[in-house]
Amino acid sequence: MGLFFCYVGFWGKKEAKDSLLQEPLLNGSASNSRESNKSIKGDETVTPYANANIFSILTFSWMGPLLSLGYKKTLDLEDVPQLASFDSVRGSFPILNNKLESDSEGSNKVTTLMLAKGLIFTTWREISVSAVYVLVYTLASYVGPSLIETFVQYLNGKRAFENEGYVLVFVFFIAKVFECLSRRHRLFKVQQAGFRARAALVAKIYNKGLTLSCQSKQGHTSGEIINFMSVDAERIEDFSWYMHDPWMVILQVGLALAVLYKNLGLASLATLVATVVVMLANVPLGRLQEKFQDKLMKSKDKRMKATSEVLRNMRILKLQAWEMKFLSKVLELRNVETGWLKKYVYTSAITTFAFWGAPTFVSVVTFGACIVMGIPLESGKILSALATFRILQEPIYNLPDTISMIVQTKVSLDRIASFLSLDDLQPDVLERLPMGSSDLAIEIIDGNFGWDLSSPSPTLKDINLRVSHGMRIAICGTVGSGKSSLLSCILGEVPKISGTVRLSGRKSYVAQSPWIQSGKIEDNILFGKDMDRQRYERVLEACSLKKDLEILSFGDQTVIGERGINLSGGQKQRIQIARALYQDADIYLFDDPFSAVDAHTGTHLFNECILGLLDSKTVIYVTHQVEFLPVADLVLVMKDGRITQAGKYNDILKSGNDFMELVGAHKEALSALDSIEAGAAAVGEDSSTGNAKNSLQKKESPNDQNDKTDNAMGTNGQLIQEEEREKGRVGLSVYWKYITTAYGGLLVPFILLAQILFQLLQIGSNYWMAWATPVSKDAVPPVGGSTLITVYVALAIGSSFCIFARASLLVTAGYKTATMLFNKMHKCIFRAPMSFFDSTPSGRILNRASTDQSAVDLNIPSLVGQFAFSIIQLLGIIAVMSQVAWQVFIVFIPVISICIWLQNYYIQSARELARLVGVCKAPVIQHFSETLSGSSTIRSFDQESRFCDTSMKLIDGYSRPKFHTSGAMEWLCVRLDMLSLVTFAFSLIFLILIPKGTIDPSVAGLAVTYGLNLNMVQAWTVRYLCSMENRIISVERIIQYTSIPSEPPLVVESIRPESEWPSHGEISIQNLQVRYAPHMPLVLRGITCTYFGGKRTGIVGRTGSGKSTLIQTLFRIVEPTDGQILIDNTNILSIGLHDLRSRLSIIPQDPTMFEGTVRSNLDPLEEYTDEQIWEALDKCQLGDEVRKKEGKLDSAVSENGENWSVGQRQLVCLGRVLLKKSKILVLDEATASVDTATDNLIQQTLRQHFYDSTVITIAHRITSVLDSDMVLLLDHGLVKEYDTPKKLLEDKLSSFAKLVAEYSMRSSSSYENLEEI
Repeated sequence: MGLFFCYVGFWGKKEAKDSLLQEPLLNGSASNSRESNKSIKGDETVTPYANANIFSILTFSWMGPLLSLGYKKTLDLEDVPQLASFDSVRGSFPILNNKLESDSEGSNKVTTLMLAKGLIFTTWREISVSAVYVLVYTLASYVGPSLIETFVQYLNGKRAFENEGYVLVFVFFIAKVFECLSRRHRLFKVQQAGFRARAALVAKIYNKGLTLSCQSKQGHTSGEIINFMSVDAERIEDFSWYMHDPWMVILQVGLALAVLYKNLGLASLATLVATVVVMLANVPLGRLQEKFQDKLMKSKDKRMKATSEVLRNMRILKLQAWEMKFLSKVLELRNVETGWLKKYVYTSAITTFAFWGAPTFVSVVTFGACIVMGIPLESGKILSALATFRILQEPIYNLPDTISMIVQTKVSLDRIASFLSLDDLQPDVLERLPMGSSDLAIEIIDGNFGWDLSSPSPTLKDINLRVSHGMRIAICGTVGSGKSSLLSCILGEVPKISGTVRLSGRKSYVAQSPWIQSGKIEDNILFGKDMDRQRYERVLEACSLKKDLEILSFGDQTVIGERGINLSGGQKQRIQIARALYQDADIYLFDDPFSAVDAHTGTHLFNECILGLLDSKTVIYVTHQVEFLPVADLVLVMKDGRITQAGKYNDILKSGNDFMELVGAHKEALSALDSIEAGAAAVGEDSSTGNAKNSLQKKESPNDQNDKTDNAMGTNGQLIQEEEREKGRVGLSVYWKYITTAYGGLLVPFILLAQILFQLLQIGSNYWMAWATPVSKDAVPPVGGSTLITVYVALAIGSSFCIFARASLLVTAGYKTATMLFNKMHKCIFRAPMSFFDSTPSGRILNRASTDQSAVDLNIPSLVGQFAFSIIQLLGIIAVMSQVAWQVFIVFIPVISICIWLQNYYIQSARELARLVGVCKAPVIQHFSETLSGSSTIRSFDQESRFCDTSMKLIDGYSRPKFHTSGAMEWLCVRLDMLSLVTFAFSLIFLILIPKGTIDPSVAGLAVTYGLNLNMVQAWTVRYLCSMENRIISVERIIQYTSIPSEPPLVVESIRPESEWPSHGEISIQNLQVRYAPHMPLVLRGITCTYFGGKRTGIVGRTGSGKSTLIQTLFRIVEPTDGQILIDNTNILSIGLHDLRSRLSIIPQDPTMFEGTVRSNLDPLEEYTDEQIWEALDKCQLGDEVRKKEGKLDSAVSENGENWSVGQRQLVCLGRVLLKKSKILVLDEATASVDTATDNLIQQTLRQHFYDSTVITIAHRITSVLDSDMVLLLDHGLVKEYDTPKKLLEDKLSSFAKLVAEYSMRSSSSYENLEEI
């Protein structure tokens, strides 16, 4: 017998060694050629589980190779094998999808029941196999208790036949083996089912996200939709652990009653009643918990929504010095959440109390009933009963968990089902005709479209449009007139009320606000197409990206941050255009992409792309720039959702007045150029642009060298670094920090003390029952029945009280810790410098604020507690067993040391696998959130299937480490179970070998009763240790974010500027040098100049010349490497950030609005009265618009301000500035997304209200800086020219004069047309 054990215990080791010998052969190359086999490793090989033999599956030895690899090196994702095809998402998703589609019969309504059916259908195989295991496990677990009575009688000298002892030991042993193996395999199978269900669900949610209509999207913010994937799908996966519990409980209670009836007769009815009472007591608790859980989830959704919005707009918040206000908003939301959390954890403490008290309560009732009924109590029967109660404890204890899990799962299924039932885009909006079947590319007949079908007036009315192949169509109109909506309806994005839309050919689309995926620039441009070098180079040339790629240290291999964070607005826009051009489509739709780039680049793009590469294609472009209109075959003028005029440029000019408004505004702007017209002509019409180009190229060449030198920077120059994951053991310091966060760790000793007391009282009460009852009917009981029960009840009440104290202290400590960690982490995040947000994808931060914080809120306190408690329990069992047979130690000590060694061997791999699970989850979610924000672009390129494919790869990448984590866990547990069986078997053999009478049979029986539980407690101890090590990583990740270096102080008390500062507004810059990170090249390379107080200064320069950086340095978003900036002779580096930023104003490049109301958008700090706000709204021309809305100032603004047009958002930003009335105002390309008329309006408003302020404008339209007092021309981070525009224009060779000449050239065609009118 012993030999068999040693074999099983060590067999796993041997297998691991063998597989090492085989491994190099399997990989087809020796392990020293690591590089060549890196691609074959893990990624290529399918998990050994897929074709393991029966013995390997039984003992989980197929995990051997991975664990031995993990023991030798830190595991990476490529070391983890692929899942077998039936476990991967490609295997499970189609099953779920087909089932749902066949059930819903064509409608897209999905009910909770259908979803549940679909999931069961997807995983029926695993569910049925695990059900068999549950049955075997339950039957086997009752063999022990039913034999204890026989065993005690045997020790007392009643032998039924010869060698009965050995037979008993053998039966005990075999039953335990069955119990252990079936338990392990059941847990593995249900997890497998969970992984399949989750993968299929996540894929389904992803596909749904791609087809959602804009209307449905407005009802859910992206944060909520992401929660369906990250929280609800995970919860459904977790439910798999509990799915067999409901019927298992019934079976277990039934078997328990049978065993008790055999021993105690009718008293077993009392047990039944007591058990039912305990279970029922749990129902109201379960209900309460569910209610609190639901409220907790809802308040968490709200907080995550706020957090993700804040992270998205962190730059604006910092520029406006609002971040602390928004932090307090997030903390307020968190306070609501912790209110529910507190209720939830205290309810769970009461449940815990109920459950640990349950076996004691049941046994008191049962034994009491025996005494009342006069059923004789013998120690053998009592021990048998106690062992049974202990087994009963598990189903009773798990029942509340199961109930709350069923409830949470139902909530999650409801949420997901309601999401899957949302309306998709109408599939019939577009009629697609094959290319060449019609001579019209686009045809809209009597089209009425509305974003919101419930609103009475449609967004677009009476649209009639026929576009032949190869036509060029321009769309213009004022802000909010429906230009972008018209393009969207050609794409099929706008719900159709009536009419028909026909489209012939493939389409390509460039959105107004750029959507860039994180990843390489090259991948963004290719966008799923194969690389065709020649075409690729042509496209780069046309989009003038060559220059930018040279500056970037990795060229087109540079990894772009989330939402293109490390690119300028113009670069993002041009990459977007390049992406559209590279897709060889038939119809191109451009939504005003030229506004985000400077004048020169704009002309270049227009000429090269629309007039050049796309000469033969159908092109529809929205534009605010009148100079792009004359070349169009057809110009559409829009107003209030109608096409008011259509025709050739010159024809419309003569007829209508809507158009005249736009053009008239342009004419005003051009009159400033009038004086230069003559000059430009003198240079010579044909050569002016050519010269400008040549001279620019000549001048730029010396600088090229500087850019090139940075290329040797090495790969770490990438802005977005791999997500850091700690390697190796989780430091004890993390546990120590966690334990001592709340009240300096004062509660910990009390919690442990309560548990030790509980353990002692429990053992004491059982010992008392065993000692105080006779061994057989004829022996005399040592004490009377009433004494027996009184002492037992007293001990029971004592132990219950200890449990209550322990549970409530534990949740108090856990709750306090969670709150403190949360506040600390959020303070650090909000005070982090902007560079942290640029280089950290928001997904990573959100992951810590949601998943990791959830773990700290709900799981970690109980895990840490249970680990400590199970160790105390283990020590208790060993103490009882050694009371009888101290020889147990002979086996126990080596067994424990082997266990510890095994656990160490396992944890090396398990820990890294758990970390990989953490790291692989973020990409799934990030890819999903990118898809949600770019869904219209993805659809317009017909790339849905490619994105689904990528998503599936990422989902599998997340399932792989999860699957192997659970495999590793069971690998370890099977081995530990076998080892604890050795201890148990040894102590049994010892008990039957000693001569009769040397030992008290009832105490020996007690030892066996506890011994039956040994493998269970030992396995739990290890399981808790591992789960704790895995989960504590969440604490580690949160603590990591509590040590982010923070920005300089917000307020420096010793140097606070006076309240009037800056009174004059003079900005003096001295030798300013700036780089974004220590390993990056300098962006500003020593700038010295002075902006005079109260004057208007324009900053011009090509894209990437450092214009935006200069502004960021002024606000200290970027700290200078060298040099200084003085405002009214105060060095801005010496004062607090809030003092500085709150005194300056900026209208940023990307107009931002926050979810909330109009009032909270204009005045988040609540510093102004309603009158002041209305006044500001009227000044920025939004007053009437807001008065039209029902809520006036309290009318709602949706996430990102989606329900306002980009131009209107820009005007809101203007409103903020008008409220603040600073002495220094910065306009960062603020006029990019507005038409010329609105632009002039903004300019006039600013001239009127900021006539005595220092205004700094970064301009793309040359006209907006012509009337400045000074112009600063930047080139490659250096000042090239700085003078009044008049002087610069007089010098024909100045770069500025050339830029202006170029602009007037471009506009002269439209200008001459104006002259005629």
